[in-house]
Amino acid sequence: MEWKYTPLTPELYEYLMAHNPAPDPVLQDLLAETDALGPVSLMQVSTTQGAFLTFLVRLLGARRAVEVGTFTGYSAISIARGLAPDGRLLCCDVNEEWTAIARRYFARAGLANRITLRLAPAVETLRGLPRKAEIDFAFIDADKTGYRAYYEELLPRLRPGGVIAFDNVFWLGHVVDPTDTSEETTAIRALNDSLVQDARVDVVMLPISDGLTLARKR
Repeated sequence: MEWKYTPLTPELYEYLMAHNPAPDPVLQDLLAETDALGPVSLMQVSTTQGAFLTFLVRLLGARRAVEVGTFTGYSAISIARGLAPDGRLLCCDVNEEWTAIARRYFARAGLANRITLRLAPAVETLRGLPRKAEIDFAFIDADKTGYRAYYEELLPRLRPGGVIAFDNVFWLGHVVDPTDTSEETTAIRALNDSLVQDARVDVVMLPISDGLTLARKR
């Protein structure tokens, strides 16, 4: 078994941050406002992950994107900025307080007319979408027990070659703790195990932030 990897020390992480695109003033302000919410701010994607999402969406040439779990909007802005000029992003969330922050920053970023935010259970929103293979990119970062259902609704609507990204697939390391049998950990483990065997997609799990899996529809 290959064990080639470099531990990400605080010093190396600072080096990584210095060699990735820095958040602009809009995202810097969003980071600060989200951080002021307290421990819940950990739900926000990292700045390096945001930069990766923009890069990936741009690389795909994506025009239609879906996000499940928007929180205060950092990942949504990152995705929307990578879309083609006529691209649109649909955001699914249920929390009015946090997404009110997101809406303000969508406007500040000049993206309010390109992002649609629907406050409703995500499964209901996804089931209401046309069952056509026209989505280019999707990002799932919401309740962990719902990941599988979101995936099964999105995959038929994803174009061949389109990508679904799953956040928190390391689940802060709990996925490798055999004593952790919580509902969330069990759900993430089951998802990870099933994706790597799913013949409908090509899959790669990456050590970005809390673990990021990319599934490309065949």
